[in-house]
Amino acid sequence: MVMANRVNVKNEELKDRLVAINRVTKVTKGGRTFSFSAIVVVGDGQGVIGYGLGKAGEVTAAISKGVESAKKNLIKIPVIHGTIPHAQQAHFGGSKVILMPASEGTGVVAGGAMRAVLESVGIKDVLAKSQGSSNAHNLVKATILALSQIRDARQIAAERGISMDKVFRG
Repeated sequence: MVMANRVNVKNEELKDRLVAINRVTKVTKGGRTFSFSAIVVVGDGQGVIGYGLGKAGEVTAAISKGVESAKKNLIKIPVIHGTIPHAQQAHFGGSKVILMPASEGTGVVAGGAMRAVLESVGIKDVLAKSQGSSNAHNLVKATILALSQIRDARQIAAERGISMDKVFRG
């Protein structure tokens, strides 16, 4: 996964959201051993997002490990007037996500794992569709991959070496 736009943010500004918890069973000679894996999303609500996976014998320990992992992998997303600048799609594993900008007042039209990611990043209006697998881990990774591929007009102008007027003119 390409994470070219990594950022560092103070921990006080980040809010974490639990996306999913899985109970994993390991069968041994002595019986069953239970452990938990938790996927967590952290964001500041202003365009910074990260996800992490934590595994431990207890739920709280798995969540805290996931939060620490998520804080190490933060990226910056361009959010313009509460929505994304352009439509974008991505897939990870068997999950495919489609994100489309929406007009003000639409809200976050997305389900489950995608909703947690989009609300954590600070997007208020977006139309989202997931196709294929509904596995929470793959949906989170596909959504963040799609968000990381979004570019705003300033990035495009800088990459092409032209002014902002030429980007919009044609």
